[in-house]
Amino acid sequence: MAQTSSSSPSLKASSSVTNDLQATIMALILIVTIGYFLLLIVTPTNMYRQIWTPKIKAHTTNSTYFGAQGRTLLMNTFPLIFIAVLGCVYLHLWKKSNNKNINRFEKKQKLAIWRRPIIMKGLGIVSRIELGFFVMFIALLVWTFASYLHIIFPTITPKSVANSGEKVWEAKLEDSGLRLGLVGNICLTFLFVPVTRGSSVLQVFGLTSEASVKYHIWLGHIVMTLFSAHGICYIIYWASTHQLSEMLKWGKTDISNLAGELALLSGLVLWIATFPKIRRKMFELFFYTHHFYILFVVFFVFHVGVSYACIMLPGFFLFMVDRFLRFLQSRSNVRLVSARVLPCETLELNFSKTKGLSYTPTSIMFVNVPSISKLQWHPFTITSSSNLEPEKISVAIKGEGSWSKKLYQMISSPNSVDRLNVSVEGPYGPPSTHFLRHDLLVMISGGSGITPFISIIRELIHTSESQKCKTPEILLISVFKNSEDLTMLDLLLPISGAPSETCKLGLQIEAFVTREKQPVSTEDKKNVRTIWFKPNPSDKPITPILGQNNWLWLGAIISCSFLIFLISLGVLNRYYIYPIDNNTNDIFSYPIKAVLNMLIICISIVITSSAAFVWNKRQSGTDAKQIQNMEGATPMASPNSWFYNADREMESLPQQSLFQSTNLHFGERPDLKRILFERKESSVGVLVCGPKRMRHEVANICSSGLASNLHFESISFSW
Repeated sequence: MAQTSSSSPSLKASSSVTNDLQATIMALILIVTIGYFLLLIVTPTNMYRQIWTPKIKAHTTNSTYFGAQGRTLLMNTFPLIFIAVLGCVYLHLWKKSNNKNINRFEKKQKLAIWRRPIIMKGLGIVSRIELGFFVMFIALLVWTFASYLHIIFPTITPKSVANSGEKVWEAKLEDSGLRLGLVGNICLTFLFVPVTRGSSVLQVFGLTSEASVKYHIWLGHIVMTLFSAHGICYIIYWASTHQLSEMLKWGKTDISNLAGELALLSGLVLWIATFPKIRRKMFELFFYTHHFYILFVVFFVFHVGVSYACIMLPGFFLFMVDRFLRFLQSRSNVRLVSARVLPCETLELNFSKTKGLSYTPTSIMFVNVPSISKLQWHPFTITSSSNLEPEKISVAIKGEGSWSKKLYQMISSPNSVDRLNVSVEGPYGPPSTHFLRHDLLVMISGGSGITPFISIIRELIHTSESQKCKTPEILLISVFKNSEDLTMLDLLLPISGAPSETCKLGLQIEAFVTREKQPVSTEDKKNVRTIWFKPNPSDKPITPILGQNNWLWLGAIISCSFLIFLISLGVLNRYYIYPIDNNTNDIFSYPIKAVLNMLIICISIVITSSAAFVWNKRQSGTDAKQIQNMEGATPMASPNSWFYNADREMESLPQQSLFQSTNLHFGERPDLKRILFERKESSVGVLVCGPKRMRHEVANICSSGLASNLHFESISFSW
């Protein structure tokens, strides 16, 4: 007792210091972020052009190490890299802290009104916060473009264009095209941030890459619209002034028009394939053409020059770090332990993992099966809980697309494979969840939309059993087309290791089958099967790619790789480029300089990421060997479906508890408005995942203002 009482003050003091440090780091992140956007706001103004720019040039342009490029690196590149590194430190402290839930819950309660959903045509379901930031970002773009034109247009007069032989409208058209390109570059700066899966920038602001994909889509449309308008303006200008030969210009120390056209062409091919009708019907076309982003970025750098390209460098730099780490993780095969085969053409793949790999509910993982396609990676929602199943990680896969159908046929066939080579990337998910703050969780799913809720329910099962704390009641409303789809409910319990007292969770399931008026007869029911795969010595359990202190390692990789890039660039400029060019930018070839810069960036990222990966792989190798040694004989029995065997004695107490808490409704749909408005709990978390129509219906109910206790959240899922 004496030891406990003496250690308690020290723990509180340590926690207080950690909290203060977190608050300081977050304050610094916000200051730098606000300063960065203020810089974007003042950039097109006369104050920046006539007062700030000359002073900055005076201190940077004459540098023999960075030259004019140093100004862009300092003003545009460094702030976002600095935010990313600070974010890594903040997330590391957050991960180690003991009060993760309290502060975040309080913040979410304060922002509850602003988090209410709004359905916007073209944007889908967005919160008031998202809509506010979107409007402010559009305002920034409009302000930038209008400010440029307000300053430049008055200087374009018949007298000023007389010497060039142009007309006033032609000169204004050319300048408008240039300014459209400059505005597009602002969007390009942020384009890759939402798809950086392990991004500290996203997570420090409470976002995930999966939930932020819509921001990438919005930015992509804006970028391509602006750059297309930029290109069209110049083509019209060149045609009007009889200078179409300019389209083939590849300047040695000037803008390369041909490179810009190749970048635009690559972007257009990519852009066309992203439109919903094409993406849904021809996903493989969308997948492969999306790799044109490499050509787009390379030719963009050739087009504008490496100095100006540093404006968009930070977002792409962080994306490249993340992409190479994912590449390293995907090079090894992982241990696939078993697969549950459901009659509704659904699989649950169960992989082996080390206990050190933790993740939160609603996380996703990317899966590659080389025997189907060596290039295609598909995201799937994780159905397991890292706390309830410390040595297993599971994903659910519905046989809907061509890739998933091939996988289902491969595993479910009578002559099923006894082992399968599989590689994974991830998992990726939010740093924490906030489900415990509610009195009741209403989970509404349509078809395969139930998958993210499975991981939440399993996590709450563990919380109610191990931590002995109060968990919210759960009302699961699942809508299925056919009776076979009801076997999806089998995934609510893990394949093994479910606690015996699952009934403590307070789970009520309302399952609706819309296309059938009555239950299917027992004779027509198909069994749920479990396939066990043979182990292979080369297969490894899934481990955290950067170990337990992954955020610190990521911060070290980002900072060290950027530092190596700066040192290498300084040496290159000082001892190779400067003796030739003397900072005139009129002698040394722009394309060669661009190639050297891109090469240095790639080398710096490869060196630092590989070193960190190898070090952590050695550290986690011991845990992986222990997991492999603990794997015993392959079980042969397949658990029965608790739904399909409702007329028989339940195999286990968890199955019995779930069956007793389930009500089946045939030939009808749930009255969601009535169900939600009848809930009188003080805080009701409403989570919806399913078809667009269902999500919009629930969002409208929660945003109507008729029930202040409803807190809406649309859950994204990958299937």
